Amino acid sequence: MTDKHNNPHEEELKAEEVKAEEALENETIETIGDDGDIEWNESGETEGSLVAELEAALIASQAQVKEQQDSVLRAKAEVENMRRRSEQEIDKARKYALNKFAEELLPVIDNLERALQASDSEDEVVKSIIEGVEMTHKSFVDTVSKFGLEVINPEGEAFNPELHQAIGMQESAEHESNTVMIVMQKGYQLNGRVIRPAMVMVAK
Repeated sequence: MTDKHNNPHEEELKAEEVKAEEALENETIETIGDDGDIEWNESGETEGSLVAELEAALIASQAQVKEQQDSVLRAKAEVENMRRRSEQEIDKARKYALNKFAEELLPVIDNLERALQASDSEDEVVKSIIEGVEMTHKSFVDTVSKFGLEVINPEGEAFNPELHQAIGMQESAEHESNTVMIVMQKGYQLNGRVIRPAMVMVAK
């Protein structure tokens, strides 16, 4: 008759085998997900974040440098414009400082010319006086011309409204239309600026 109950010794061996298998499975699981793998993953994420921060900081620094360079260029341009404007203003002040003074001198020149026109150069009594007036007039005109004062005497020239002031128009067979026939009063300009237009009669 065979004994149906297992031998106690065999049951103990089977229990030990089961425990050994469970221990082996637990050891395999711990090896797959050990602390070294976790630390490596965390280290990789930290390095990636640091690189991104450095790249962002570099871009911000480059933008700031560009902005500062633009500011320097604008400042240089403003200084250059101010220097140019100052030079232009100084040049204008130098050129036209005599404007008012020249205007006051024009009647003196006019009077000398009227005296010469009204005098009789054939009269021996006043001939020497006329010569003196002519010398005075020439010296006067030469002196003021050194400072940029120029006469506008457009007889026979085309009428120019920027330089001439027409006091009337007259028919003439000897002159073309819109030509200055007679200069009633000479004009003057100082360094290219008209301080008195010539008063003229224009042909039509």
